[in-house]
Amino acid sequence: MTADPPGLDPAGLNTALLHTFLESAAPDLFDGPLTARLISGGRSNLTYGVSDGRRELVLRRPPLGHVLKTAHDMTREHRVITALAGTDVPVPRTYLLCDDSEIIGAPFYIMDLVEGTPFRTAEELAPLGADRVRAISERMVDTLATLHAVDPKTVGLEDFGRAEGFLERQVRRWQTQLDASRSRALAGADELHRLLVEHLPASSGTTIVHGDYRLDNVLIDELDHVAAVLDWEMATLGDPLTDVALLMVYQQLARMDGPVPVSTVSRAPGFLDDDALLSRYADANGRDLSGMAFHLGLAYFKLAVIVEGIHFRFLQGQTVGEGFSAFGDAVEPLLHEGISALQR
Repeated sequence: MTADPPGLDPAGLNTALLHTFLESAAPDLFDGPLTARLISGGRSNLTYGVSDGRRELVLRRPPLGHVLKTAHDMTREHRVITALAGTDVPVPRTYLLCDDSEIIGAPFYIMDLVEGTPFRTAEELAPLGADRVRAISERMVDTLATLHAVDPKTVGLEDFGRAEGFLERQVRRWQTQLDASRSRALAGADELHRLLVEHLPASSGTTIVHGDYRLDNVLIDELDHVAAVLDWEMATLGDPLTDVALLMVYQQLARMDGPVPVSTVSRAPGFLDDDALLSRYADANGRDLSGMAFHLGLAYFKLAVIVEGIHFRFLQGQTVGEGFSAFGDAVEPLLHEGISALQR
């Protein structure tokens, strides 16, 4: 497939090639030549706004360069969003999946552009006032509980993952991912892995899990409701407490000093603290949350591996966007927090 030079296209997307493909694959989707803007990029999948001047939709593709095995799977992400469209979990409408890497250089899918704000910092939330901030954080938790209440079989996701041995596979998977990205010695990595293996608990059940649930991975509308849940690249079937623990870890990291690049929304006045978050989730979901130590340790381990992968891509010059230079300094503090969580 040939086309004119991409001109001002953002890195990772050739709009001329995309337009040529869509003319036959989805002729009603756009009308005329396309332009694109990078909405978010580099840390996970790349997200673009693609427009013909009449409408704008969202295209998602994997990051450039070093991509870990099983990560950034466009087919899985597209499948779970499409399956959840008829449930109470708010997701964008999907239009097209292309698993052919020859079109734009990687698999991709296209979905609706949903209006809303992905709050990432306390400074963004604070002007809303404590009451609105509390309501937003409560609805964030309620939406997670709603996701975990969806029966995978009723939405055609009964084979989306293997329930048996999920936690053991998670420990093994993230160790494998770390080995694939590790280019240096990391203090605490081996110890945290050992503790996770030694303290493996029984599963709390099997649900659809998001894999990276936090406030800046959802869109909040003008009425402070969750308009859409985004970034499903790590979704699977598994233990729902892994989602709860990762959400708690993001909150805990926001209160710590250091180079860990996370959302700081939990610092905003009115935002649910850890105990209130767990209580609200338990009330909505009815699960026993007394054994969270392992899940917190696993969440820190998972986040450390993800950040190390981002650091590796940054060193290779394969990230898109700014703000990646401090990621390498964040990995060992995450590993040490995971060790502390398990030892407590």
